[in-house]
Amino acid sequence: MQYRKFGRTGLFVSELCLGTMTFGGASGIWGQIGNLQQSEAESLVGRALDAGINFIDTADVYSEGLSETITGQALKNLKVPRENVVVATKVFGETGKTANAAGASRYHIMDGVKASLRRLQLDHIDLYQIHGFDPVTPIEETVRALDNLVQQGHVRYVGVSNWAAWQIMKALGIAERQGLARFESLQAYYTIAGRDLERELAPMLQSENLGLMVWSPLAGGLLSGKYGRGTEAEEGSRRTSFDFPPVNVERAYDCIDVMRQLAEARKVSVAQIALAWLLHQPVVTSVIVGAKRVAQLDDNIAATAIRLSADELAELGKVSALPSEYPGWMLERQGGARAKRLAESGQRG
Repeated sequence: MQYRKFGRTGLFVSELCLGTMTFGGASGIWGQIGNLQQSEAESLVGRALDAGINFIDTADVYSEGLSETITGQALKNLKVPRENVVVATKVFGETGKTANAAGASRYHIMDGVKASLRRLQLDHIDLYQIHGFDPVTPIEETVRALDNLVQQGHVRYVGVSNWAAWQIMKALGIAERQGLARFESLQAYYTIAGRDLERELAPMLQSENLGLMVWSPLAGGLLSGKYGRGTEAEEGSRRTSFDFPPVNVERAYDCIDVMRQLAEARKVSVAQIALAWLLHQPVVTSVIVGAKRVAQLDDNIAATAIRLSADELAELGKVSALPSEYPGWMLERQGGARAKRLAESGQRG
């Protein structure tokens, strides 16, 4: 297991992060994603820690708060020293039926962090993330509320999930101008079958030195190796009961065809190739893996040992390439000569 610097901070996190969305189970989508109870969850947490994973991600809405409760109890039952694990959680989604029990307002953030700390049985949260963009709350209110939590010691670092590049840049500008704690990371969807992040978000992350945590790296199980052209999804499988995230299926099948060839040649799983591809992308800090069984987690962990060759990466890159889109094709056309000159000089931009 390798450890990567978390954006511009001095924090190091494992290249794989244990996701806890399968913990708890409840009505609606949570029961479809997973319903692991305390002992089963502890087996996964213990295995992850034994493998060198020091990063755990949850959220206050997962299984209506039960995921946080199980995660916190697992760390306590396993007697994990607090300094041995980086715990991340999120706030934004609806946690009650009142008018202010959702969003990124100061009101909801301040209530949310207290509830998460209580469920997790922790005195601080290492990474506190805004789970989605709130079109109602001014970004400045959100950024200032998070800064207050950092100053109070309830939170060490703050991040964001599922925001557009312009929204993140606006928040970074506010934080820099007013001397507030800034977002240090983005948690976003990114897979070999869904590379939209590369258009605007990836260049922004690299420019501003933010960490990237990848959610749903197997596209909701589509890249697990169970699916492909002419393969019927099993009744009750994740993609049949909860078809998310949206995927260009034909492009995904093209990717799966190539990944299956590489997997068979290496005698590894298709899922391991999909994860390994992500781990080779320079913008990626940590890939969040969720599991229902220890064997499934072990398969994911094994992806960290795979080193794809330049030819293999080129083949995967070609089959998964995004269609050209404006202004990308114009930026490439107009800036090509200057980029070539820089490359020839042997210097970095």
